[in-house]
Amino acid sequence: MSTGELLSIEPLELKFPFELKKQISCSLQLSNKTDSYVAFKVKTTNPKKYCVRPNAGVVLPRSTCDIIVTMQAQKEAPADMQCKDKFLLQSVKAPDGSAAKDITAEMFNKEAGHQVEETKLKVVYVAPPQPPSPVPEGSEEGSSPRGSVSDNGHVNGADPGTWSNSFLLQALLMLISWQAKSLISKLTEEKNNAIQQNNKLRQELEMLRREGSKSRGGVSFMFVVIVALLGMLLGFLLKKT
Repeated sequence: MSTGELLSIEPLELKFPFELKKQISCSLQLSNKTDSYVAFKVKTTNPKKYCVRPNAGVVLPRSTCDIIVTMQAQKEAPADMQCKDKFLLQSVKAPDGSAAKDITAEMFNKEAGHQVEETKLKVVYVAPPQPPSPVPEGSEEGSSPRGSVSDNGHVNGADPGTWSNSFLLQALLMLISWQAKSLISKLTEEKNNAIQQNNKLRQELEMLRREGSKSRGGVSFMFVVIVALLGMLLGFLLKKT
C-alpha cells in the first residue's frame, strides 16, 4: 500500500493472471485520507493495451473509489512472463463539490504551482493455476498393486477394476479443478461489474445532490411568482364585484 498525504493506494502492483487471447482485469482502490475533495488521473505507458475505468475522477472526503484496469487479449506470451508496462496515478486537491466532469488537465500541472502527488504502479504477470497432473504409472507411492503372471499366462492378485477406478479418479479431479477455475473467473468478473456500478451510482448521487441544491432556489422564486399572480387575480375580482 502507498500512503501519501492525499490518497492511500492498494495495491502498488497490478497483477494479471496471464492467458492468451483473453481479456483480464484487476482492481485498484483509492482511499481519501483528508477532509477535502481529491481529484485523480491515471496514465499508462501503453494506453492501447489497457482500459482504465474510470481513468479520472474525484474521491470524496474520507471515502474510497475503485478503479478497474483491463488488459486487452494478447496473441503472444511475453518472454519470461516479464512486463515493462507502468502506470502513473496523479492526485491533487479539488474544490469542494467537484465532480468528474470538472477535472481539467491544468489541475495536474506542476508548473502552474499545483501540489500534485504521483505514484508509480508496476504490472506483474502471474501464471494461471494449472490442473493437477495425473499420477505417473508405476510410481512407488500411491500406485495400484500389480498382479504377477503365472506360468499358464493368468494374472494373479490383480483387481480388474483397479486401473479403471484410478483413471476415473484422475479424470474427476481434473474436472473439479477446471470447474473451480471457471467459477473463480466468473466471480471475479461479477465483482468488477459491481465495482463499476458502484462508481457510477456514486457519481449520479453527487450530480443529484448538486442539482437538488440548485432547484431549491428555483422553487422559492416560483412560489413568489404564483403568490403575485393570485394577488392580481383577487384584486381584479374585487374590482369587478
